Amino acid sequence: MVVVTLTGLAYSQAHGLLSGITVSQALGSDEPRSSGGAMNILLIGLDSRKDQAGSELPDELLEKLHAGDSDSGGYNTNTLILVHISADDQVVAFSIPRDDYVAVSGIKGYSHIKIKEAYGLTKFQTEQKLVDEGISDRAELERAGREAGRKATIRAVRNLTGQPIDYFAEVNLASFYHLADSLGGIDVCLNHAVHDDYSGANFPAGRQTLNAEQALAFVRQRHGLENGDLDRTHRQQAFLLSVMHQLQESGSFTDLDKFKRLMGVAREDIVLSQGWGEDQFRRMAALAGGSVEFRTLPVVRYDTINGQDVNIVDPSRIRAEIARAIGGDSAAATTSAVPQPIPPPNPHTVISIVNASDTSGLASQAAALLGKHDFSIDEVRDRESGEPIDTVITYGPGGQTDAQSVATVLGVENAPQATSALAADHVRVVLGQGYDVPQEPLAQDVAATSTSSRSWSEMTITPTPDQGAPIDGGKVPCVN
Repeated sequence: MVVVTLTGLAYSQAHGLLSGITVSQALGSDEPRSSGGAMNILLIGLDSRKDQAGSELPDELLEKLHAGDSDSGGYNTNTLILVHISADDQVVAFSIPRDDYVAVSGIKGYSHIKIKEAYGLTKFQTEQKLVDEGISDRAELERAGREAGRKATIRAVRNLTGQPIDYFAEVNLASFYHLADSLGGIDVCLNHAVHDDYSGANFPAGRQTLNAEQALAFVRQRHGLENGDLDRTHRQQAFLLSVMHQLQESGSFTDLDKFKRLMGVAREDIVLSQGWGEDQFRRMAALAGGSVEFRTLPVVRYDTINGQDVNIVDPSRIRAEIARAIGGDSAAATTSAVPQPIPPPNPHTVISIVNASDTSGLASQAAALLGKHDFSIDEVRDRESGEPIDTVITYGPGGQTDAQSVATVLGVENAPQATSALAADHVRVVLGQGYDVPQEPLAQDVAATSTSSRSWSEMTITPTPDQGAPIDGGKVPCVN
């Protein structure tokens, strides 16, 4: 966000400074776009220890990054921020937790992944396909792989949020370090002292100035924080606000020599989508002087799937929250997010659940959800040969009402079907390919995962739950 803002300001004052910035074609001209003068920009932060050409970063820089060797991290997008700028230049920035478990298409062997993995998995598969076709040029493989990874990331974010993506900007760990180094230190504020060997974060409580190496550790730490990745997201938000305020006060927005140094960072590390022009940069530059509202998209619960820690999310609820935040019509989006009341089940009704998909644990998830509504589960198993492969609910005599309730709870749109093959008061659920168990929203989720800011001086990010009153950081947001 900071690099893009600086790029925009430089553009308006000295067009020649933009030469040499990499432009991506990953966002096609036929993609859906925002209307009514609004603009959505996706900010992509890669956890890559390599430069834009795929070359190894210098060992001395890797040592300062405290982020492992050049093979660590892969090409995960560990930071995703969707910035919405309204027609009157009001800004809302939505942080997307990297471990959100989302449905995907076009990635061979996967129906669901962590959203951060869309880039790297697609890059790898694209490069492998090209190698199989006889292409061996390393630069061409890197370029094609990264473009495919960007397209996959854009598609995943668009599917999750329901929002069009008009422009994007991509930076990596080296970019972050170079930016912090060029600014000569970043002011941060911590509610509590922290020590983490993984990221290298070792800081006392209170307000303090961090050098580039320490600043990277500050925003990368998640171990030892009560809310893990969500606390890290709050730190990223606080860092951005602190840097923007610092740039304002230091005169970097009006000093052309300072601009030239900062633009050197942009040329080396930033990738922009095609179509950026003076108007887009001007509106992005408004972030420097106006209020920015930060929000973290809600997570329903944490889970472990195939040995990975993931965030279970409800896309319909996420879309509703975004619509409310940007002033859109959220009525349609909220309909599916709010569970409708259902009658208590017949105590004699029993439910059988069959997983006919290749998603492991799907039947168990559905059983757990039905159990919350007091349904009695008789059987949970995988599909056997000859059984249906589509999502369908059938019921025996006397089971129609409960079958319809089961369909409502599980979000199955097809009407339940009567069958003589089932005994009285029996309901059978078959979950087919592509079916997802809906996640019921929890009342406390929004409070636990949403943060906002009104102005530099008023901004205080207080993660929930918080321990004790925040330390006064002045104009610097205090975080865990």
